[in-house]
Amino acid sequence: MPVRPELPDIPFQDLVTHHQTLAHELEAAVMRVAASGSYILGTEVAAFEREAAVALGATHAVGLSSGTDALLAILMALGIGRGDEVVTTPFSFFASAGVIERLGAIPVFADIDPETFNLDSDAAVARIGRHTKAVVAVHLFGRVARLPSLEALCAAEQIPLVEDAAQAIAACGDNSRWGRRVGTIGRAASLSFFPSKNLGAMGDGGMVITSDGALADRLRLLRVQGAKPKYHHPMVGGNFRLDEIQAAVLRVKLPHLFYWSERRRQIAARYRAALANTPMGLPPEDPGSVWSQFVIRVRNGRRDALANHLKSKRIATAIYYPEPLHLQPCFAHLGYRVGHFPQAERACSEALALPIYPELGEDAVDRICDTIKSFS
Repeated sequence: MPVRPELPDIPFQDLVTHHQTLAHELEAAVMRVAASGSYILGTEVAAFEREAAVALGATHAVGLSSGTDALLAILMALGIGRGDEVVTTPFSFFASAGVIERLGAIPVFADIDPETFNLDSDAAVARIGRHTKAVVAVHLFGRVARLPSLEALCAAEQIPLVEDAAQAIAACGDNSRWGRRVGTIGRAASLSFFPSKNLGAMGDGGMVITSDGALADRLRLLRVQGAKPKYHHPMVGGNFRLDEIQAAVLRVKLPHLFYWSERRRQIAARYRAALANTPMGLPPEDPGSVWSQFVIRVRNGRRDALANHLKSKRIATAIYYPEPLHLQPCFAHLGYRVGHFPQAERACSEALALPIYPELGEDAVDRICDTIKSFS
């Protein structure tokens, strides 16, 4: 018999507990879809799109198969293609740049703000040239990227600003909970419903929110192989459809999103207070963040040692991200080298994500902080 790995006392995320409180509603939603006989782009997807648009302050919401496909579909709908340049960050999940490369376009990286980990506005402005056809700004770790100079230039040059909001559903962008939400800043925003996200499905799923009705119509066409009517294809699309079962699950969970976001803010505040007098670099306070991750900086080459120390005390952590995008082997043809984006490279060697999820108790947060303080 194989030996099962020992589970941590404090997991990085606890999806089992997360779903237990909604178990009866989730079971009813899944069985409702099963009994309907309609499993693809039916009433559940349509209802979830309406409900999500209202909740997120969006004019249009289009359900799609994943966060990656949502971002890909936005760029396809904007006509991004071979040889076009798209400015983005080198410090993000791979999809932020991968979708650009898949379309034959060229990812053009700009360095990050060392305090927030998000794209540096002035650095991104400096990377825009005559071949730039779009900018993908990632709202990393639940914090809205603040890009005043970049937004102004994109508006002046009519360059679409695309929001990768996979980690930032319902976040606000002006240090106020009542300011601009993601999806209202650029031309469109991609969302992810991967199970670990703040609003997670029980499988995969994604969405685009936008105020551009023509773009929304184009996205709806793209998600069904570019067909309208069926078997007639004005354009080439893909199979980017959100499943009915996942839409039904997300409808159960959506009303709880803002409470869960508030709970994440409370946990982040507790971390910041408890670790304030330690050598750890803490993320800046941000009432508009939804804290999909709470990422600290561990300097002097000690990040991995701290992760191992926490692991020895049965506390899980994660590293987002161990290698910057500009140094990934698949982008070697772009010619980037070590030292091109020093802030992103430094972040990859220092960033450590601590557990943060709505069900994480205060005693657990205190134990994590005490364990970090005991590290020497």
